[in-house]
Amino acid sequence: MRLILDSIEKHFGDKQVLKGASFTFEQGRIYGLLGRNGAGKTTLMNCLAGEYPPDGGLFSVERGGAAGPLEEGDVGYVLSTPVVPEFLTGWEFVKFFTEIAGTPRDAGRTPDDWLDLVGIDGEDRGRLMKDYSHGMKNKMQMLCFLIARPPIILLDEPLTSFDVVAAKEMKDLLLDMKKDHIILFSTHILQLAADLCDEIVLLHHGVLEEVDNAIIHTTAFEERVVALLKEEESHD
Repeated sequence: MRLILDSIEKHFGDKQVLKGASFTFEQGRIYGLLGRNGAGKTTLMNCLAGEYPPDGGLFSVERGGAAGPLEEGDVGYVLSTPVVPEFLTGWEFVKFFTEIAGTPRDAGRTPDDWLDLVGIDGEDRGRLMKDYSHGMKNKMQMLCFLIARPPIILLDEPLTSFDVVAAKEMKDLLLDMKKDHIILFSTHILQLAADLCDEIVLLHHGVLEEVDNAIIHTTAFEERVVALLKEEESHD
């Protein structure tokens, strides 16, 4: 499966944020999306998730060599600020979500099995999610996509507020998931992108540019990224 972005444009009034962004993302890979604040990373994800339509260009998905439009259920979007039904306990939410999602491949899994998977401790499962930490809510959000299995997962700064242990658990979870998905991961932390992602894509001047994989784990990676983003700043 491939996700194809073809000349995506987005305007907000007189400001053009996306100026013909094109790229092809492939299943089984985690892509790091880097860019300065205000470069349009969240705008691009919102367009992909259907929060609002692009003003130009097309999104398409290629399955088995045949390309077609994005379909309902293709995209899962993990927001930087997690949104969960806080009036439910963690266990109640997972039970409810598995019932409405309908996942026959995982029919034998109980809510406790799912909560084990993301490391929600037993004493926390009966607590209302309004009392969960930011990191725990983010885990619950991620769990929705493990259950529903959307082929494309968008992650907008999901590890920013995690402690060291929770961040490591989430990174391991993403690495385990990636074979079945296209994962697009927005971050401003270069080291996290280099450690977790298979490919790095820069969003600058409203377009997407791939960083050469050969330099990702070298000092040239940081120098290249910073140089490109400083160039964008000088044009603003």
